[in-house]
This record gives sequence, C-alpha cells and structure tokens, in this order.
Amino acid sequence: MTAVSVPGRLISIEGGEGAGKSTAIAAVTGVLERHGRSVVSAREPGGTAFGEACRHLLLDTALTPCAESELLLMFASRAQLVRERIRPALARGEWVVCDRFTDASFAYQGGGRGLGAARVAELERWAVGLRPDLTILLDIGVEHGLARMRGRGEPDRIERERTEFFERVRTSYLDRAAREPARFRVIDAALPVESVTAQVVACLEAWLLERAQAEAGHPESACEARS
Repeated sequence: MTAVSVPGRLISIEGGEGAGKSTAIAAVTGVLERHGRSVVSAREPGGTAFGEACRHLLLDTALTPCAESELLLMFASRAQLVRERIRPALARGEWVVCDRFTDASFAYQGGGRGLGAARVAELERWAVGLRPDLTILLDIGVEHGLARMRGRGEPDRIERERTEFFERVRTSYLDRAAREPARFRVIDAALPVESVTAQVVACLEAWLLERAQAEAGHPESACEARS
C-alpha cells in the first residue's frame, strides 16, 4: 500500500494589545501535540534572522517609518517566514502555529494606519500566497487590553499609539472575522485567563473534529490567498 502524504496546517493567533496571545499559543500547541501533531511555532514580525532584523526596525521607538514603509517591512518579514519556514514545514506535514499573520496587517496597517484592505490584499497575493486554515481571534476591549499591556514593561513603537489607532485595529479584526466565519473563531479575551484558555481549547478541538470529518480522503494544505 502506498502511504498518503498529508500536508500540514497553518493556524494563526490574532488579537490586539493585551489580548493574551502567548497563553493561547501555548494552549493550541498543547492540544495539537496531544493529538500527535508535530508543531512548529513562529511569530510576526520575525521568525527568521531576516525577519527579526525587520522586527527591530518596526518596533524601535527611535525610528518613525511612514505607514507604507511599515506595511512593506511587515510583508518583507512575512514573505521570508513563509518561504524559509512555513511552506517547508507544511510540506513535511507539520502544523505551524503563528503568533500573528497577514490578518494583522489588514488590522494594523490597513485599518489602524488607514492604508485600506485592497493594498494589503494585493501584497498578500503577491508576497505570501496563502492564508491560515484556522485563525483564532482573541477579542478584548481596547482600554482593557491596554491596561493589561501597561503592566508588561516599556512599550514598543506600535504599542505607544493612541487609543483611536487601536480602536480601528479592533474594528478591522472583527470585520475580517465577520467576512470569513469559516476560518475565524472569535474568543472573548476579556474573561479570566482560565476561561479564555478553555474557550481556545474547546474551539480547536471542535475544529479538528470538523476538519477530520470534512476532509476524509480530501487532504488540502493552507488556503491559497484570495481577495
């Protein structure tokens, strides 16, 4: 009998400042490993030597890149991550859990910076070419999230933005989720951490079951990007 090569999956964790992405990522990784999946973790911006250099430029409080430069740096880091780590991992049948992905650019640069979704979508198609199979969006009110963030130490350049910026980011995230309900799972991240973790685990377990039932005999890799 010939073995069937099953491609990996890409799961992204999204959310505004103070949403608790690190805790959610640990929960997702734990569930996948209990299911016998080989898991690769990545973060944005960063995840590669080139990407980490981009991250330094993007978050340095001494620098003031324009909105267009910020968007292009984000995609430079992302394109390198996709080619160097994500696509090879998916081809090996591994599951990639990414701390932010292209939806973050739709929210932060498209919404927060006002560059618009069309420009981000064009770069997504050209430089990235895929979307996550599942996106877990940790939603939290802006003031609540910023209050959590203030307890973490010195803010970076983006974390220093005005409240109005983060309101636009949150609105953009929720708009993305409403437009793609099959891919997004929205979690109430304002709840206590134990409750948030339980929500994340439950939605992932349900999604894994749905995928197993829907894809029996029809394995597909991460979605090709589309407008």
